[in-house]
Formats: sequence, C-alpha cells, structure tokens
Amino acid sequence: MSACVPTRTDDDPPEPTRSTESTKSAGTAGSAEPTGPTGPAGAAGPATAAPPPAHRPGHAPGKGPARFRSLSSDLSASISVFLIALPLSLGIALATGAPLQAGLVAAAVGGIVVGRFGGAPLQVSGPAAGLTVVTADLIQQYGWRVTCAITVLAGFAQLVLSAVRVARSALAVSPAIVHGMLAGIGVTIALAQLHIVLGGTPQSSAVANVRALPAQLAALHPAAISVSLLTVTLLLAWPRIPGRTGRILRTVPAALAAVAGATALAVVAGLRLPLVDLPSWSSHALPAMPEGPVLGLIAAVLTITLVGSVESLLSAVAVDKLAAARKVPDVRIPRADLDRELAGQGAANVVSGALGGLPVTGVAVRSSANVSAGAVSRNSTMFHGLWIVLAALLLVPVLDLIPLAALAALVMVVGVQMVNITHLRNVKRNREILVYAATLASVVITGVLEGVAIGIAVAVAVALHRLTRTRITQEQHGDGHRVRVRGQLTFLAVPRLSRTLSQVPQGTACVVELDGSFMDHAAYEALHDWQLSHTAQGGTVEFTGRAGSRISEPASETHGCCRPWTPWRNHHCGSRPGPGSAHPLAKGVSSFQRDTAPLVRDELARLEREGQRPSQLFLTCADSRVVTSMITASGPGDLFTVRNMGNLVPLPGAESDASVAAAIEYAVDVLRVDSITVCGHSGCAAMHALLAAPPVGAQTPLRRWLHHGQPSLERMRSPHRPWARIAGRLPSDAVEQLSLTNVVQQLEHLRSYESVARRLADGSLRLQGMYFHVGEAQAYLLAGTDDRTGPTEPTGPTDLAGHPEQPVPDLYDEGNAQDRERAAVFDRVAPASSALVKARA
Repeated sequence: MSACVPTRTDDDPPEPTRSTESTKSAGTAGSAEPTGPTGPAGAAGPATAAPPPAHRPGHAPGKGPARFRSLSSDLSASISVFLIALPLSLGIALATGAPLQAGLVAAAVGGIVVGRFGGAPLQVSGPAAGLTVVTADLIQQYGWRVTCAITVLAGFAQLVLSAVRVARSALAVSPAIVHGMLAGIGVTIALAQLHIVLGGTPQSSAVANVRALPAQLAALHPAAISVSLLTVTLLLAWPRIPGRTGRILRTVPAALAAVAGATALAVVAGLRLPLVDLPSWSSHALPAMPEGPVLGLIAAVLTITLVGSVESLLSAVAVDKLAAARKVPDVRIPRADLDRELAGQGAANVVSGALGGLPVTGVAVRSSANVSAGAVSRNSTMFHGLWIVLAALLLVPVLDLIPLAALAALVMVVGVQMVNITHLRNVKRNREILVYAATLASVVITGVLEGVAIGIAVAVAVALHRLTRTRITQEQHGDGHRVRVRGQLTFLAVPRLSRTLSQVPQGTACVVELDGSFMDHAAYEALHDWQLSHTAQGGTVEFTGRAGSRISEPASETHGCCRPWTPWRNHHCGSRPGPGSAHPLAKGVSSFQRDTAPLVRDELARLEREGQRPSQLFLTCADSRVVTSMITASGPGDLFTVRNMGNLVPLPGAESDASVAAAIEYAVDVLRVDSITVCGHSGCAAMHALLAAPPVGAQTPLRRWLHHGQPSLERMRSPHRPWARIAGRLPSDAVEQLSLTNVVQQLEHLRSYESVARRLADGSLRLQGMYFHVGEAQAYLLAGTDDRTGPTEPTGPTDLAGHPEQPVPDLYDEGNAQDRERAAVFDRVAPASSALVKARA
C-alpha cells in the first residue's frame, strides 16, 4: 500500500481552477506533446498519455460544460456592469459639458475595443470621473469638436508609450501624488455638481463654484433638491439594506436603483426639471481639426495622456489584486500586461475621439463590480460594451425621462468618494500627508497638470529634507552607552556622527541604534572605522534597528562575501587555510560565533529553558549535500532530525542498530510530533550501492545496513507495482526511480511501528514523503498522502522498456490490471509568494 493519493491522472479533464499544477511538459500552455521516455538501456518505452490542453488564461475554457459555465458567468457579469455604467456614463458626460451621447460612445468603445485588445482581461474601461475636470476645461477652452481631436491625439500618444514599453514607469509616481490628484479631481467634481443638485448651473472653476455657493444656497430649487436627495439616499443606503430582502435588492446595482427611483419620483410627481435630451445620432458631432496655440494643444494632449494612463494602469493593478483574492469562481486570471493595456487604452481613445466620444480610461468602480459579479474572461467587458450600444439605439425614450439632477447627484457622490479615507490613512502612515495635501489643493485651485507638477516638486523637496535631516544623540544606558541615529546617514551627517561617536568612553559596551533606510559609503566608513578602533581598545559594538532587534553589519572586506550556505572550499573572503592554519571546522565555528550566534542566542536560550517541542520528525539521508535547515527554511527547535545512509527505516525487530527505532519512539510518544517526513534525494550513493550490490559477498557493516533497503529494490522490480512518477514525468534513470520508490517503501515501514500506527489511527499524526533533486535545488512532495487508504486514482503504463528486471510483455494485460497498485506521484513544490513589508515602530 503506497502512501500517496494522486490528485489527478493524466486523463483527468482540465478544470478552470486556479491550480498550482500547470502543464508539466514543455510547450505552450495550450498543448502538450506526448513523449516516450527511455529506459536505462536507452530503448524507447511506451508513450505516456499527455494531459488535455488547458484553456488559455483570461479566455473561455475549452469545449463542453466548462465553456458554457464560463460564458454564463461573463454574460451575468456584463449585465451588472452595464447597469452601473449606463447612468454613470450619462452623468460624467453631463459633468464635462459634452453631448450626452459622448458618454455612451466612450462606454461602448471602452468596453469593446479595450476589452478585446487590452492587457487586463477583467478591467472595464469607459468615461471616468478622473478625466472629468480636464475634459470640461478643454471643452470650455477649445469647444467639443476640437476636444474630440485632442482625444484622438492622446490615444496615439498612448500607443507610442506602449510601443516603447514604459507602462511600468508610470507606476513609479508617488502614491501620495496619485491619490492627491484623484482627491482634488473628486473635490472639483463635487463642487461643480453641487450647483446642479441645488437647481443651478456650475461655474467655470472650483474656486468660482465655491464663491458662487452662497448665492446658490439663497436660490434653492425644491424639485431638484428632492430628486437629488432621493438619489443620494438610495445610492448610500442601497448596499446596507439588511436581511434577505437586502440580498435580493442588491442584485440591482445601487447606481441604477438610485437613478431609477429618482426618475420614477419625477414622473409620478410631475416635477418640472431639466431632463436628459439625447438628440438624433444623425446630428452627432464628430471631431474637427485642432485650432489654437500649439503649446496649449500639446499640453492638453499630454494632460489627457498622463491622467488617463496613470488611472488606467493603477486600476489594472488593483483589478489584479481583486481577482487574485477572489474565491468564487475559482478561475486563474493572468496578471495584467500593462504595456498591452496601455495600447488598448490608446486604441480606444483614437476610436472614441474619432466617433465623437469622451476620453476613455480604466474605471476602478466598474472593474471591481465586474470581478465581484463573477466575470472569468474579457468577454464580460466586451458584452457590456455591446449592451451600451443596444441601449443607445433602443432605449432613448426611456433615457430621456432621467432628470439631470439625478445624474448630477450620482456624479457628486462619486466625486466625494474619490477622497478615499483608506488612501488618506496610508499616506499619513507613510508620512506623506504634506505631498497629498499640496497635490489636492493645487489640483483644485490651478488644474490637474499644474497640480501634479506642484505635487512632484513638493515630493522631491520632502525627500531631500528627509535625506539631509539626521538626528544623532548619545546617552549612557546601564553599564554601557547608546548612540541613536534618526534619519538617513549621508556624508552630510558624517561630521556630527564622528563627533558623537568620539564621546563614547573607550573600552565600554556601545549599542548603535540605526533608524533609517539609507547609508552612503562615507557614513559606512565612519561607522566601520570607529567600530574597529573601539573594539581594538577593549570595547564592544552592537548595531540594532529602532525596535531593538540586532542587525547584521554591512558587508566588509573580511567576511561579507560569504553566506551561511557557502561551503568551506568556496570561502574566498580570506586566505585559504595553509598547512599550519586553523581547521575549516574551527574557522566555521568562529564565523558562527561572530555572525550568527548573536542573532540566535536569545532564541536558543528560550529553547533551553522551555525544552524542545519540534513539530516534525525529519528522516533523511546522511549525504552532505542535503542541508535540512536550508531546504525546509527551518530554525532551531523546528525539526527532530534523523539521518542515515539511504534514509532507511528498519522494520521493527530487524537485526540492526536500534537508534532509528529509538528516535521514532521518542519523537512520536515523548515529543508528540505532528508529522513524520521521509526525504530522499537525487544521486543517492546508498541507492547506487543497492543497485550494484552482488547477491553474495562479505557482510560488511555497510552491506548489513543496506540490507534494510532490499524491500525498496524488490518493490521497484516487481511487475505488479508501477514506477513512481515525478512532476508528471517518469524518473530519469534507475537510481532516481529507486530513490522515489524507497521513500514510499520507508513510509510503509513506519506504519509497522506500534507507536506510529496508534497515532495514525487516532488522526494525530500524518506521514509525508519528500524528494529533493540536488542538481535542480528543487523539492517534490508525495502528492495526496493518505495515511489510511493509499492512492485512489489509477495511472497509465509507467514501465521503462529495457530494464532487465521488468517483464514487459504481460505487465499491463487485463489479468494483471486489477492486481496492480496505483503509481506514486511526486509533485513539484512551487516557490512561496514574496511580500514587501515595511517595519514601523
């Protein structure tokens, strides 16, 4: 009975899940060529079945029910997004002063063109609040038709930026500047739409809107206020309706419910209000040749390009995070190709401007709705664009009933929400509130482009200030002294640093606390020289961070080039040991005492006080190339390790050294470990010896020990036991096959121990097989280990033709098929995800 439960066979159909097991063979993600492995003799063995092609990420899966489910999910999501986009597109067009059809054109083009050619499959593009202020200024200055031409030129500019692959560079802008820009745009939008909500007309700028607000409050329009108040109330309260009723009502987007409710109120109450007026498409305005100052037109193109590109790319990154965190549907969505996304946005702006539409950009609100609604491919975005087209052609009489005050209230709430409290908290935590406030105020007062430029200037000034502002203090701390350094250490701070360090008495213990993220060479030299001088005079020096944790000293010319995993023979930092020099082991211990012992001393002291409590018994080979702590990323107290030739587990009662049995009993009954892992490895000398050992000969200690591996050899050669597989392939040679088989066999030996069997029966212990390929530095785990039932899924033929011990002709006939075991499968362990963590006091 094997310890492996394979999770799938080569004949399993692919499921549209975010699986860690991709196509294992070489080739594209959509196909896999069947291969026939060769045995030790070099003969070609039977071809293994190749897995069916998996669907392309971000596209609908293959044929059958999975594809239908994908299409159904995309259709459902597209309707939800359409219901949100329709009123928002009209509201943004109203806020810019453009023809209302322009919002519908941009929404349709954004959905279809960006959906088809963009690099973020689930991102929804269209007219966005982030470009409202810019577009309104351009319309006021140049007129609508020239603004369309500027949109076309901005699209070409985005195509050029995509061609030179600078999309990632756009993300280098400080988040405080981006969030400040969006918040300033939101404030400007809210101030303008507030006048329409109150029944008036917005002014030409945010400052003018603030000045005109008292007069507007003195001349309120009750009908407009009532419609706007209902819109805002429904928009904010709709997502918070509790209970089962709320769950049912929330299937309708809040934006649609708010506008529909306000429209119903206006129609039923017979309120006299300005309404949406969509003129005939035959009179729709198209772009005209740009007219005006060349520099002004260039600035306008650059503004739309900058704001639209940054907003689109930031939205694409946010959509990536939302899609990765989504649990249902469990479909693997590829990360956004930002350069392709920028090209898609550029193409959409060219088309939208040419058709008389607003500028297009990625929209975070609609994109998050698309992800939440269960979209699985770019089809949902394209369908949403199609529904916009149908609505623009067929629902004009219905759209003409919507009060402009309702759209203005909708856009006003969107503007207020652009001043994001979460963003503000993040900016404050990162001490960039000054940059955020300066950008916000500058955008509101001067405009988007000027505001961003001012924000960048303030950010540079703040960075320079932090770089040059360093506080250095020295105080007596117990029996020693403490030097605190706050800020970045540059050459400008070296005189003060040297002066402070000179005040530390000779021969004393000193702790240098560094609270900064940068140290230039001049500062390092000053610290290093003082450290050598102070220690030479009998003192001690320790460097710590702000939280008090010790930090390693910067790499020096004596030992900084070596790492904890560097073999002794590869240590080139100092001179090689000569005939009379210290033994490498002594030098290694000395390096440990210098570099590592101070870091682990506290943890080892705790373990000595509390005793060891390892979670795992790790049984592996004594091979010097297998470094258990390195390949498991474990530390002191994590593993109870047993090592011997061939990672063998003698059967209970076998004539042998009882040390392995004693270690198993101690780990299982006394330490109460949670799991036992048997780890084999590539190029194992014990497996070589087993394969090459003659049947008779002198019984040396080595041969007597390797006799415990004989069951593994017999298992591998048995015609009724298939060969193990490793990451979807057959082993490369007989030694690798025996190493894999040996892991499975030793797990069976473990089950024969009374203490292990008892813990397995009560479910408090599990067994795990592992194989480490030394040359690849790659670990493989025995897939689907079940300590009671063994493997549960059949595999195809796994024999290697030409093996002298494997009778091929009748190994896979029907008579033997029912008696054979299922093959053990070792799966590749994927690298862990990286994380960027900022330490804050």
